[in-house]
Amino acid sequence: MNINLSTLSRNELSVLKNDVEKALAEAEARDRQAALDAAKAAVSEFGFSLDEISGNGARRGKSGRMYGSVSPPRYANPEDSEMTWTGKGRKPNWFTAALSRGISPSDMEI
Repeated sequence: MNINLSTLSRNELSVLKNDVEKALAEAEARDRQAALDAAKAAVSEFGFSLDEISGNGARRGKSGRMYGSVSPPRYANPEDSEMTWTGKGRKPNWFTAALSRGISPSDMEI
């Protein structure tokens, strides 16, 4: 495909530029999906999932230690056991409400 760019008008060049940028974005998305599919296939040959191999979003800091991994829940809502809290960060509303009703944190531990 040979296009003589010097014969195109500014408007035609702008349209061509937009079309090329769109095509590049689509090609990158296809390549990214192909790479993801290949990675999933490769780890599945060994009986793992991609999340297991990648550490499920955990990252390494400067010291090499893992950070950003999900902590297991430590407390559960006595009224709805699906609502849990790790004990880190801001206390959920159900936890503070339970404390105000006289329920101790040890009673809510999982």
